[in-house]
Amino acid sequence: MSDISIIGTGNMARTLGARATAGGNTVEVMGRDQSKAADLAKTLGGGATTGEWGTAPAGDIVILALLYDGVVPAVTQYGDALAGKVVVDISNPFNATFDGLAHGEETSIAQEVAKAAPADASVVKAFNTVFRHILEKGRPDVFLAGDDARAKAAVEEFVESLGMRPLDVGGLRMAHWLEGAGVVTVGLANHGVGNLDFSLGITALPA
Repeated sequence: MSDISIIGTGNMARTLGARATAGGNTVEVMGRDQSKAADLAKTLGGGATTGEWGTAPAGDIVILALLYDGVVPAVTQYGDALAGKVVVDISNPFNATFDGLAHGEETSIAQEVAKAAPADASVVKAFNTVFRHILEKGRPDVFLAGDDARAKAAVEEFVESLGMRPLDVGGLRMAHWLEGAGVVTVGLANHGVGNLDFSLGITALPA
């Protein structure tokens, strides 16, 4: 099992924290509002603890459960406290109409995190193509991207502990296309599928 620190106290932090503790992982919650972080840790149970915002996370894997525009500023604020950590960006930088990316460039929040993080931190993009309630109750495929094979292996092990299937899509530059896939899920929800009760996945054909 894994030692996980979650930076953020919102719905995604709550969902991933609950799945993590249920999967036998050690969980630490860190938030700007210490009382909210403490309340979430208490709600999660399973020995979940509370860390102080901006200090070195206890977990080897640090999940950035923040809105996209707060991710890079948080990483910058943490600075060297993230040295040696596997940093997981789960954000979706949707534009105002949810039909494109807010940054409008061939980059990604995860790639910008890698620029802001310490050189020996390893950044992985994951979980952004799955709606929260599917993460809460389902067993979806989880696509991930990153440049460090050992970091991706650690995240894959964590994903498996949640009862989900990790699928590696390649290097960190692929995070841009994972963010695009997040836009696709919204388009499907609004049009072809017509609801939020699905997730993107891979179906292998029989040999």
